[in-house]
Amino acid sequence: MLRGVARGARDTFTLLLARSQYCNPGLQALSSRTEAPNRSFLTHSTYTTDTKSSEENKKTIESLYRLSVDVKKIRRLKEWVLLQEVAYVQEVAGILQEMGADEPAVANILERCPEAILRSPAEINAQRALWQLVCQNEKQLIKLIEQFPESFFTTGYHENQKANILFFQELGLKNNIITRFLTSAPNIFYSPVEKNKKVIETLQRNYLSLGGSDANMKVWILKLLSQNPFILLNTSTAIQENLEFLQKSDFSDQEVLQLLSKLKGFIFQLTPTTMQKSMLFSKNVFKCSDQELKELVLKCPALLYYSVPILEERLRGLLKEGISIAQIRETPTVLELTTQIVQYRIKKLSALGYNVKSGSLESLNGTKKDFEVNYGKIQSKKERPMFNPVAPLNTQD
Repeated sequence: MLRGVARGARDTFTLLLARSQYCNPGLQALSSRTEAPNRSFLTHSTYTTDTKSSEENKKTIESLYRLSVDVKKIRRLKEWVLLQEVAYVQEVAGILQEMGADEPAVANILERCPEAILRSPAEINAQRALWQLVCQNEKQLIKLIEQFPESFFTTGYHENQKANILFFQELGLKNNIITRFLTSAPNIFYSPVEKNKKVIETLQRNYLSLGGSDANMKVWILKLLSQNPFILLNTSTAIQENLEFLQKSDFSDQEVLQLLSKLKGFIFQLTPTTMQKSMLFSKNVFKCSDQELKELVLKCPALLYYSVPILEERLRGLLKEGISIAQIRETPTVLELTTQIVQYRIKKLSALGYNVKSGSLESLNGTKKDFEVNYGKIQSKKERPMFNPVAPLNTQD
């Protein structure tokens, strides 16, 4: 028991030491860059509030009530919409109904995105035509608007949106993927198409230079975009810097491609500085050589992707549960799990008598489905009888 306490104290000290060393100002400084701005819905809206009145627009209120819209909800969340002198409540409702939305659907759309009533019929019809380029029919279109009204009613940058839709189609992305981009990552359509083309060209050029084949390049690019369209919010310079950092860190071309695939392009949301800090922190925690660190990162890219504060928090959580640094080094992928998930899984396994302190951490790993499968196996093993009740007994006469 005393040895266990000593080991836990030693591991905690190692973690604290690693943090102090990663913060060392004497580390070689790497150039930092400004991250791609998180451009919100309001940033891209084309309406103005220059015609805002100090009182609510009575005509707007009456029109909304006639459509059974919860005006109190709008007043509570976005009252400024009700102060605009110009609104197109009936016109917007008419267009939505023309596309197939019933009255409850119209009311729901306007409650969730009241800014829609500030869009002119011309703007909405232009957006309607734009989305029809990738929607099978208006039934699908109105369903998407019901689910993602803010994405649809962001009507600015019309020419950029259209050019990018056509570019993605030419690239080979299927329309169902493009509609997913329109609803979940609309920002990528606001940039000039030339900018997105440049990012794609940078990815293609680097894929080939890292040893990828022409035959597989298109599939690789499309898969990368499908998994993480936000890659396009990066600049080609930022992408190049991150790839060069990995190469300078002695990862082979094949290993860099492996990391890109495992991280689904999220590596481009990092900077060389943050990656270096995370790697140095891990090196100090696990007391390993550069080669051993590289092997750990390839085994668990989270060591590269997560920031030092996140890694530190997760390590603390594991150490608090009595798990050793040696165990974590053996199964570093456990750091991909949040502290809350780890605590929940340990509790479930402990109820079966499984001791993670002395066993493998593989039982904690994986997705929720993976864990349930492992848990089921351990549970079945525990409940399995020690003998076969139908087997004949060997008795002596």
